[in-house]
Amino acid sequence: MKTKRQTDPAIAKARRDQVLTAAAECFRRKGFHAAGMAEISRTAGMSAGHIYNYFESKEAIIESIIEKDMEEMFSIFEHFEGQPEDTLTVLLNGLNIGVQRHMDTGECAVDLEMLAEAGRNNKVAKLLRDADTQARNRMRQLLISERSVIKDIDEAELESRINVIFSVMAGLLLRKVLYPELTEETVLIALRPAMRTLLMPFKD
Repeated sequence: MKTKRQTDPAIAKARRDQVLTAAAECFRRKGFHAAGMAEISRTAGMSAGHIYNYFESKEAIIESIIEKDMEEMFSIFEHFEGQPEDTLTVLLNGLNIGVQRHMDTGECAVDLEMLAEAGRNNKVAKLLRDADTQARNRMRQLLISERSVIKDIDEAELESRINVIFSVMAGLLLRKVLYPELTEETVLIALRPAMRTLLMPFKD
């Protein structure tokens, strides 16, 4: 089923955002498979047929949720890139932003649902992998910029550092789920020096 063209872009965007918010709530509450289009339409307060004007399937909704998450992430990268300090200082000063984002169990519950779906659904897996590739490329640009003290390291080491950084940040959600008492302040005690090591040249 093809989506219908909307004559007013502002109204179309508002309706799409309404559906995305409702879908995210349903995915958090019931999981991807249990949350059908009928459930999403009830939560959004519009008919399923109306939703199909904006999204042709649940996979299309997931794609838009991922795109929205990436837009938010890229706005953070743009903020970092616009700072006058060196890359090490900028990333360490902004570390709390990433910690807050990855320890939000309410928002990130949708991420867990999408990862679980990726194990069964190749299309969702590709969407998540493409998003991850874009995020790693943005981090790579920061780390090879002129203001970075590790701009000259070889590609294999750079890729390794990026993957370790991303793994640590992504793992915060699992720690928060398993250990709800975990706080941002506690994490930063150890994370700041660990991240500093990953953003500095290794000693021979």
